[in-house]
Amino acid sequence: MGVRTTTQGVIGWREWVAFPALGVRAIKAKVDTGARSSALHAFDLEHFERNGMAMVRFQAHPIQRNDRHIVVAEAVLLEERWVRNSGGQEELRPVIETLVQVGKQVWSIELTLTNRDVMGFRLLLGRQAVRRRYLVDPGHSYLQPLSENG
Repeated sequence: MGVRTTTQGVIGWREWVAFPALGVRAIKAKVDTGARSSALHAFDLEHFERNGMAMVRFQAHPIQRNDRHIVVAEAVLLEERWVRNSGGQEELRPVIETLVQVGKQVWSIELTLTNRDVMGFRLLLGRQAVRRRYLVDPGHSYLQPLSENG
């Protein structure tokens, strides 16, 4: 028998997600259990230091196919990590930790920052973010309600 995991519901292969600490009230996410880490579309990344802590400031376009709506966010830089992108290329990405909200659930995840302009979704929610929280139903979308923040 395998290890039994506790989940808090079912999500579809795409869901509305919020990042309250980053000022992102709603962003369409592709849930990808084939990807270990999560990735947020970010650009104009700027590394800096505040009170001895490594930080990163970045901009994001949370609305698909809309480059006019821009969110500017700052977060503590956890590390920079080599990640293999969907094209098989490795790239060094900044990694932050932030709160994510899917439906009524809010928890902390690691998030890599990369340019996803050419990708179909501005956010990829990987398996580390959803494990032990949700089961993924690949035949459905938007099974969780948009948060009251959205």
